[in-house]
Amino acid sequence: MKNKSNSSETTQLCAVDYAFKRIGGKYKARILWYLNMKTVLRYGELSRTLPDITTKMLTQTLRELEDDKLITRKMYHEVPPKVEYSLSETGLELIPFIKHLHNWGKKQIGKEALAACQADCGID
Repeated sequence: MKNKSNSSETTQLCAVDYAFKRIGGKYKARILWYLNMKTVLRYGELSRTLPDITTKMLTQTLRELEDDKLITRKMYHEVPPKVEYSLSETGLELIPFIKHLHNWGKKQIGKEALAACQADCGID
């Protein structure tokens, strides 16, 4: 007989795994965050916003986000080709959580900076 507690934990872990597969990694959450800040970004703008990403990785990450329906890609048939990226409705649902992570990160950076300053000054 299965333990209901274990079944519930397994479901929760699977949901967490599902979520992190969609937004995990070095760039996905950052791309979603920047698209939220600017509403619409072109490929070149995204590339400049994330200077540490390679062209191949940016293209792959954008495709994954589009496949997961977190962003929308709008292509204009003109010369030179113009492509714009924006958050989908599903992607917009993630922004409060990313904002919470952003605020948590700022808080932790502040704590670490304070601790480093205190260590430099010999304060316990």
